[in-house]
Amino acid sequence: MTKKRVIKDYDALPEEIIRAVKMRYPTGYAAFLVSYTDKEGKKVSALPFEAEDAYYLIRMTVQEAKRLVKEDEDYDEEGVLREDFADIEVENEFDGQGEEDDEMADGSSDEDDHIIVTRRRDDEEDDIPDDSEY
Repeated sequence: MTKKRVIKDYDALPEEIIRAVKMRYPTGYAAFLVSYTDKEGKKVSALPFEAEDAYYLIRMTVQEAKRLVKEDEDYDEEGVLREDFADIEVENEFDGQGEEDDEMADGSSDEDDHIIVTRRRDDEEDDIPDDSEY
């Protein structure tokens, strides 16, 4: 079975996915952003994340990624996930009602996707194509 591919804003994610993203990226998000060109030709950056049922590209800029970690009480002053984070219980208030995923293929086949994913490198100004399958 092929996993669904989803592009979504960070704030639109269910709490369980946000918690999993934090566990996957305990030192913050900015260094792990990838850039791609969407089907409208706009350059967009996003955080890649693979869940059990879907591949996510979580839309955010470098500035948003840094702000999210700075304002999140689950991260310490250095931008590192607190050690006791995994022990904190949270109730999932998201019921999925009224939320629609922005699927990458827009209902078309994978061959019709117009996204070219690139990885950002701090030491270079140009983006580098990524070999991952999006």
